[in-house]
Amino acid sequence: MTLAPGAGPHAPREWLTWISRLPAEGGPSGADWARSVDRLTRECLDEWDLVIDGEPMTGWTAVVYPVLRRDVETSEPLVLKVGWPHVESAQEHLALRAWDGRGAVHLVAADPARGALLLERLDASRDLMAVEIDEACANVGGLCRDLHVPAPPTIRPLTAYLNPYLARMAERTDIPRRVIARVTGLARELLAEPGAPVLLHTDLHFENVLAAERGPWLAIDPKPLAGPAGYELHPLLRNRFDELGTGSAMRWSVRQRLEVTCQAAGLDEEVARLWCIVRCGIEILWAAEDQDRAELSKNLTLLKALED
Repeated sequence: MTLAPGAGPHAPREWLTWISRLPAEGGPSGADWARSVDRLTRECLDEWDLVIDGEPMTGWTAVVYPVLRRDVETSEPLVLKVGWPHVESAQEHLALRAWDGRGAVHLVAADPARGALLLERLDASRDLMAVEIDEACANVGGLCRDLHVPAPPTIRPLTAYLNPYLARMAERTDIPRRVIARVTGLARELLAEPGAPVLLHTDLHFENVLAAERGPWLAIDPKPLAGPAGYELHPLLRNRFDELGTGSAMRWSVRQRLEVTCQAAGLDEEVARLWCIVRCGIEILWAAEDQDRAELSKNLTLLKALED
C-alpha cells in the first residue's frame, strides 16, 4: 500500500489513546506528543523524500512506517520510526551509529529533534519468539559479541542510571529488607569492578531481534547504556517467562539460558547471574511503585531461582 501524495500518515488511534496516558519524561507528555506525531511524520517524509509503502506498525512508544525513497526506481526498503521522546530513547541513534549495522539494524539517517530514525527494513514478521529456546539464546549471545564494542563517551553510564533506583529501593517498606540489602549491596560491588565499559543494548530480548537478509538476525530498539557486558542478559529471563516452568524446573531453565547465552557471547556466567539479580531488584522496585502484584510476584520468584 503506497499512499497517494497528500494522504496520511495517520498513526493508529488506539495506540495514540494509550500513549496519551504517559507523563512527560523531560519532553512532551504522551498526550501533547500524540497530537503532533502525524505532523512530525509528514515533516520527516518530506525532509528525506520518502513515500509510505505499507501499513504502520507500533511498538511501546514509537510508530514505524515502511517507506521507500520517492522517485528512485531502485530504492531499498526502509522504515521510518517516529517515537515519543523519553529518557530511554534519547540515545538510540548514538548507539546505532556506533554499531554501524554490526549486530544491529543499520541507521540510515536520524533527526533527534523530531525523535525520528530512518532505518533499514528488517522482517518484522520473524523474531526469536518462536525459535527453540537454546537456539534463540545462542543467537542473542552471538549478537552480544558484535554489540559489545567500547562505549562512546556520549553514552550514559550504567552507574548514573542505576543509582537513583537503588536509592529509591532503600526507602521502600513494601519490599523485603533482605531483597533490598542483597540487591543494593550487590550492585555497589559489581559497579566497583574495574574494566572499560562497553556499549550495552540493555533490552536485548527475543522480540527485539528480527530476521534480516544480511543477518540472519539483527537487534533493534536499544536502550543504550555504558557498562559491563554481564549486565545485558536479564531480558532473556523476563521474556518467554512461562517457558521457564516452576520450582526446580525454573531454576534449571534459568541457568540453562544463562549458560547457553554466556557461552555464545564469551561472558562470565557467574557475573551475568549476579547482574540478573540486580536487574530483578529494579523490576521489583518498579512493580512495587506501580502496585503491580503480579509483576512483583513474578520477579521475586525469578530472583529466588537465580539465588538458589
